Order: sequence, then structure tokens, then C-alpha cells
Amino acid sequence: MIQLNKDEQKTLDSIKSTPYMAKTIDLVENFVENHKSKDKKIAYLAVFDELFRILNEAKTAVDIYLQERKAKGEIKDEKQALKSIAGNSFSLTLVYIFLKNKELENIREDIFVTSQISKVPSFKEISIINVDGETQKPDCDLVIYSLNDDKTLKKCMILSLKTSLRERAGQTYKWKLLMEIATSDNPIKEKYNIKYNPEKMPLVAFATVNFYNEINNPQHRGMFKFFDKSFIAKNIDADFIDRMSTLPNYVNENL
Repeated sequence: MIQLNKDEQKTLDSIKSTPYMAKTIDLVENFVENHKSKDKKIAYLAVFDELFRILNEAKTAVDIYLQERKAKGEIKDEKQALKSIAGNSFSLTLVYIFLKNKELENIREDIFVTSQISKVPSFKEISIINVDGETQKPDCDLVIYSLNDDKTLKKCMILSLKTSLRERAGQTYKWKLLMEIATSDNPIKEKYNIKYNPEKMPLVAFATVNFYNEINNPQHRGMFKFFDKSFIAKNIDADFIDRMSTLPNYVNENL
């Protein structure tokens, strides 16, 4: 059993105390508690693939929460608030399950996850590409990274999260393509004066819950090929995208 550090424990407590996350966390824990293996290490890996179902089942509780807030005059647009919560819920649930897996030693002790990029050492140097004096930054929802013994950055993975591919489907991998151009010898780099010289190259990954069953669209399938790794938080198998439950093993091997 790994003892999470103070920041990690604070993150867990914060997620559990977030009002609209209560039902989601209950569903996660209920799945783990009733998993057929009776082994929490196995169950907390398997629950990664249940995120689509869990987030959908939690929607009724979220709707009630939003109706209560609207009645109090705290929000005006329920649809916009629901859209925001959907994205936040995906990210927060992913972090919660990640940390629970780390506690159970499914993830190495020197690997961390955060949505606060300021906490990642040297992230500015890794994430900014200069295009003729202007800067380009990645679409980054979470960073998963490892540290050396002296707390300097060892390796990192930029993870972009999408509940739907309907909007901005192409924007997610734009920075990855720009990074490829910036780190190879080609006329495009010279033409647009692209500069990018990090000491460590990040991995760039993508994850979706595929709410609208869009991954079979040929254009979207092609998009996944540009990432170092793509994940789906759904209990399905496909040859062009991996189950989210493979995330711990992937970061253990590559970070």
C-alpha cells in the first residue's frame, strides 16, 4: 500500500467533497465493492472502463443538483452548466481512480497526476512551441508525470480529455503535429520559423468517454493515430483505441 502525499490526499478529499461528484464517487466505490474478483487492485483497474456508464448513471443526480442551484438563483443556464460539469466530472473521476490505483500500487510511487500544470517542474519549457515569435500551447486537461529523486522532471504525458468528439475534434492533435514538425528537419519548420527544443519530449495522449458513439467515424478513427496513445473509458474493444484500464500499465512502462 502506497501512502499518498499531502497534495494527493488533499486532491482526493476535494473530489469527494465536490457536491456534483457525490453520486459518481458512490457508483465508483459500489462497482469496486461488488466486483466479481473481490480484489481491489483488479477492481480499481476495471472501473476505468466503466466511466461511460457511471457518468451516465450519475446524470440524474447532477440534474437535481443543477435544478436546486437554479432555484436558488446561483445559475441561469442549466444546459451550459451541465456541459461544464460533464467535462469536469470526467477529469475529476479519472484523477480519483488514478490515485486509488496508486494507493494500491497499480501505479508507481514516483508517478503523479495533476490538472494544475504549474505543479509540473519544467512544464513551460516542454509545452510551449514558438511560431515566429508567437507561442502555441497544447490542449492539456491533465498531466501525468514522473520525478527524479531530486524532484526534477523525469518524464511526462500530456492528456487531453473529451466527453464528445463533436466539437473541436481536430484541435486536440494540432499541437502534437506541430511538435512533430518542430522536432524534425523539414522546410515547413523553416518557412514558419518554428522553434521547440525541450530537454525532454512529452508523450501526447487522448482520452474520451465517447458519449455519442462517434469513434467509428472514419475521420475520428484517423485522428487517434496522431497520438502516442489513445484511450476510451468504455467497456469495449477496438483495434484503433485502447481501454482506459490500460493507462496504469502504460504510464508505468513509459514514464
